[in-house]
Amino acid sequence: MSCRIAICDDNPIDSAYVEKLLNIWACERGIPIFTEIFPSAEAFLFRYEEDKTFDFLLLDIEMGGMDGVTLAKRVSRDSEELQLVFITGYWDYIGEGYDVSALHYLLKPVKQEKLFAVLDKGVERRRKGQRFLNLEVSGEMVRIPLGEIRYLEVCRNYVTVHGKKDYTVKRSLRDFESQLGTGFSRVGRSVILNLAFIRRVTKTEVYLLDGAVLPLPRGAYEPLNRAIIRGHG
Repeated sequence: MSCRIAICDDNPIDSAYVEKLLNIWACERGIPIFTEIFPSAEAFLFRYEEDKTFDFLLLDIEMGGMDGVTLAKRVSRDSEELQLVFITGYWDYIGEGYDVSALHYLLKPVKQEKLFAVLDKGVERRRKGQRFLNLEVSGEMVRIPLGEIRYLEVCRNYVTVHGKKDYTVKRSLRDFESQLGTGFSRVGRSVILNLAFIRRVTKTEVYLLDGAVLPLPRGAYEPLNRAIIRGHG
């Protein structure tokens, strides 16, 4: 499972510090993460209008312009899956956000162990509500969490789903596209990639976090990079 995390804080030093902690947490847990930093609530909202696939939003309460509580109320109307973590420098502000079902409230400067505990709780909550891909394999139904799927590839009339295990079924690659959602991107005729597992893209190859290297078809480089830039990398 991978995570997309937004940090919204008008203090760049605080944002950089939180991002550093996130990277430590991800490394210790073995969870691929992709973070984006937003200097204002307005900047996050502009991004969120195009892409609502963030898993966590770590936001300051007191910011110039729109404050964090107002932002939280706005995004909570659109998504119940986005988990909110308020970060504030003042205890006085903590009571303002209770009506948006925040995952937690952290006081600046953020303590590593407290942030890690909050993220662990959020990941566990997400696991319980995560989406699955259902496959019929050898007469049995197999449920694969979407976050575990690295990529799918087709060979003739068969598709192999590469996750913690590999499963091959007689179906077309097109059948899977609508089931996988925006975190995946079709690459040429034969592969669908989980964008969260991409480490590097060249003109001819895609490098995944697990060390796998896949050939990149001609003409696929620009569309794949656009998909990543849209919010999955």
